[in-house]
Amino acid sequence: MNKNAWILVVDDDRRNLEMLGEVLRGAGFHIDLAEGGQEAIERCDLREYDAVISDIKMAPVTGMDVLNAFRRTSPETPVVLLTAFGSVDTAILAMKQGAFDYITKPVNLDELLLVVRRAVDHCRLVREHRHLQSVFTERPRAASIIGQSRKMVEVFKLIGKVARSRTAVLIQGESGTGKELVARAIHDHSDRAARPFVAVNCSAIPDSLLESELFGHVKGSFTGAHAFRRGLVEEADGGTFFLDEVGDLSPAGQAKLLRVLQEGEIRRVGSNEAISVDLRVIAATRRNLQQLASAGRFREDLLYRLNTVTMFLPPLRERPEDIPLLAEFFLARHGTDDKMAAVTLSTDAMQALVKYPWPGNVRELEHVIERAVALATHSVLSIEDLPPDILRKGNGTGEQTDGLPGTLNALRREHILSTLETTRGNKEQAARLLGISRRTLYRLLDRYGLTEARSNLDREPSGTAST
Repeated sequence: MNKNAWILVVDDDRRNLEMLGEVLRGAGFHIDLAEGGQEAIERCDLREYDAVISDIKMAPVTGMDVLNAFRRTSPETPVVLLTAFGSVDTAILAMKQGAFDYITKPVNLDELLLVVRRAVDHCRLVREHRHLQSVFTERPRAASIIGQSRKMVEVFKLIGKVARSRTAVLIQGESGTGKELVARAIHDHSDRAARPFVAVNCSAIPDSLLESELFGHVKGSFTGAHAFRRGLVEEADGGTFFLDEVGDLSPAGQAKLLRVLQEGEIRRVGSNEAISVDLRVIAATRRNLQQLASAGRFREDLLYRLNTVTMFLPPLRERPEDIPLLAEFFLARHGTDDKMAAVTLSTDAMQALVKYPWPGNVRELEHVIERAVALATHSVLSIEDLPPDILRKGNGTGEQTDGLPGTLNALRREHILSTLETTRGNKEQAARLLGISRRTLYRLLDRYGLTEARSNLDREPSGTAST
C-alpha cells in the first residue's frame, strides 16, 4: 500500500521533522523533508506528493499557508495538519479550507500512520476519479467553542465537514454542553451564513400556540389575532432552522414539523396559500430519540428526517483536559472590569475545578467563574472563592491530582519552558508562539511555579531573540 507513495513532512523544528520522517520512512513511504513553510511551498511544483504532513505553528510561513499553496497548485494532494493547540478556529478553518485531517500534539504515532495511509489511499482514488471539491470561503466565527481534547477536535472537524452541505444534523448531548453553539457554528461556516439563524425551543411552545408560532397567521384567524404575523419557519427561509430539545415536541407538533420537512412549504393559520420555504434544519436533544421512537413517543419517520448526520457532544466530565482552557476563557470574558483585569485562579482552585464532575457541564462552569469573579476581592481566586458544592462533590483538597489533569499540567509547564528557551526569553515572541496574550503567559508562569523564569524573562533585553 505504501510502495512508491511520496510524503512531504514540514516542520520548522528540525528534531521533530527528522523524527516524523524516520517513522514514516520506516513504514515504507518515500519521504521529503521541508524545514519550514517556505521550503515546503517551493517544493509544490517539484514533485507530485501523495500526502503532506505539516505543523501549523510555524513562522513566518504557517501550516495554513502550506495548505493554501497545495490547494492552489495540487488540490488533489491531502494535507494533514499538526498543532499543539486544538481550537475551534483552527480545526474548522483547516477542514473548510481542504485539510484532509487535523491531529493534536503530542502526536500518537499509530494514529499518524493510520491517517497517512488513509490520506494516500484517498489521494489515489481522487486522482483516478475526480478532483477534490473547491475550498470554501471563510465565514464569520460563531460564539466560541473551546477545547483541545481529542473528542472536541473530532467535533470541530465534523462541523467543518457538515457545514458544506444542507444536510439535516441532529446534535445529541447533555444540557449545558453547547448544542446551540455548535448549531450556530455550522450555520456561520455554511453558505447560508448571511441568511437568518432562527432557534426555537420545542419544550417552551404549548400546542395551542404551536401552529401560530411556527407558521404565522393572518389577521382575524383566531381570537387575539389582531394583525398579520410571519411564523418562525418563514423567518428562517433561506437560512437555518434550529430545533432545540426536539425530543420534547408533542405528537401534534411532530406531525406538523414532518409535513413541513416533507413538502417544503407552510400555510399560515387562517390562510390556504402555500408558501415555499428553503430550510437547513438542525435539531438538538438531550434525550435518546431512538429509545423514544421505540417506545412510540417520537415518530420514526421524523427521526429519519432529522438524523442524516448525528453529532454527539461529550459531557465536560469526559474531557477534563479542557477545563483549564474553558476556565481561562470565562475569566477573560467576565473579568473585564478594570479592578479584575488581572484575576486568575490559584493552582488549588484549578485542581478543584478539574476534579468536579460538572453535572451542568460548560454552562455550569461559566456560572461558577462568573460568580467567583463578581464576588472576588483579590486578584487570585482560591478554593475559598468557589461554591461549597465544587469542593464537596469534587473533593477539592488542593492536593495534586493523579492521572490526566496532572499529566496535562506537566506537559503544559514543559511546553511553556521549551517555548521560552526557543525564544531565548523574549516574552512577546513566546506568547505569540503559544497563541496567548502576554498577560495570560504571566498567569501561567505563576500557576505552574515558574516565577523564577518570569523574573528572568522580565530581565531579558527587549531585542533578544527577535527572529
